[in-house]
Amino acid sequence: MNPKEEEAKNGGDETANRDSSDIPALLVNTTQIPQPISQAQVQQISPAALAYLGDAIYELYVRMFFLWPQQRPEIYHRLVVAQVRAETQALHLRSLTPHLRSNELEIVRRGRNAATGRPKRLNPEIYQQATSLETLVGYLYLTDYPRLTELLQKLHLEK
Repeated sequence: MNPKEEEAKNGGDETANRDSSDIPALLVNTTQIPQPISQAQVQQISPAALAYLGDAIYELYVRMFFLWPQQRPEIYHRLVVAQVRAETQALHLRSLTPHLRSNELEIVRRGRNAATGRPKRLNPEIYQQATSLETLVGYLYLTDYPRLTELLQKLHLEK
């Protein structure tokens, strides 16, 4: 076995031994913005586009959180869906609000105002709050990744 194969094998063993407390560190080390984006560029991105990005980042975080201990894909799916549904996102936004800075509260407000169409089963306020959370996540992913990680670690995700 060559050194690269051995390193890959050893790295695989370490990954198998991780527990869920390693997830935030793993996210910080593996999810990096390809290139920096200026504040002027971020201001040109619509809140709906930030929410679109934030939805993906939030779901990725939740999926990684539930990777350990290993389970069947159906169980992963059930756990993740429970966390990414609008009602849960709205609860998460409310729990984070006391920790938000004034510029982050402004992004939340912009996200709330950008929430237009909604599923009929949802209360409009819940949908606005979920969109606000996604907008905040998208914004912080582009502008302040360490702050995003800090806030995501405050969420009460339950296994």
